Amino acid sequence: MKLLIVVYHELDLWNVPAWFIERLSQEFPQLQITQRTSYDGIEQDICDTEIMFTISLRPEQFAAARGLRWIHAPSAAVHHLLFPELVNSDVVVTNSREVHGPVVAEHVLALVFALAKKIPQAAVFQQKHIWGQEEIWNHGAHPREIAGATVGLIGVGSIGSRVAQMASALGMRVIAVREHVEKGRPEGVEAVFPPSALDEVLKQSDYVVLAAPLIAATNGLINADRLAMMKPEACLINVGRGAQVDEAALVEVLRTRRIAGVALDVFEREPLPADSPLWGVENLLITPHTAGLTEKLWHRHYDLFSDNLRRYLARQPLRFVVDKQKGY
Repeated sequence: MKLLIVVYHELDLWNVPAWFIERLSQEFPQLQITQRTSYDGIEQDICDTEIMFTISLRPEQFAAARGLRWIHAPSAAVHHLLFPELVNSDVVVTNSREVHGPVVAEHVLALVFALAKKIPQAAVFQQKHIWGQEEIWNHGAHPREIAGATVGLIGVGSIGSRVAQMASALGMRVIAVREHVEKGRPEGVEAVFPPSALDEVLKQSDYVVLAAPLIAATNGLINADRLAMMKPEACLINVGRGAQVDEAALVEVLRTRRIAGVALDVFEREPLPADSPLWGVENLLITPHTAGLTEKLWHRHYDLFSDNLRRYLARQPLRFVVDKQKGY
């Protein structure tokens, strides 16, 4: 049985470490493990592959994978894999949403604190050797306490559900939008709304946290009309996907101080171009897609993937199976 691992990224953290392959080989000697560090030219390797560990696969490559039965993505998002040929096939797709949930949720809370306490503004004053106490209080929204503030979660998957637990423990009120309201309220969530009631959640929230998968219904979800629904003192945080927010509309509402602040970890184009107007907008905190960075990343990947490998070999149900029709 052949396992093909194909992962390449310019950031070394995202690449599969040597110990990961060695440990798999020791624990699963029945597998023939092949690793490639380029997505091009894998047709020969993929033709007899049964299991694939990757974040990229093209339709013509998939056509050559006649024995492929299972694809595991070391990412939460899988929209880039869901082309029609794969969606309509019997190949199972699993993702790594539980790997990234804990660390991204911590990042969300860090952004909430940064926006509430105006930490970015203080950092700018520090660089300029300015004692900015008066400016921080008088310019724009005041620094605020987060206890008692309302968090509006758009998406309560692995990230959103952990944000809810952490935020509620800090005394915040948490409300959420989820597609299947019948699944009930996750821990820490006071009220759940269907997608049709998104505008109501935006109106109530002091911090809107976007942590939903990228599907047709969430592409461009936060547009000018939706931003207009938010309270003037509210902030938007996006750790979902950049395409879910209209960046041009976002620039406009910040320039006109229609909302208090924004923190973005994801963008329509990454890396964010040097000439993007986002760089120069006041009250916008940019983190360069670092919410998921952690030294524990590949240890979590190994725990999840090895557990699913054992399940696969024992013909047991896999964890974190993606609904290919829904896209998550």
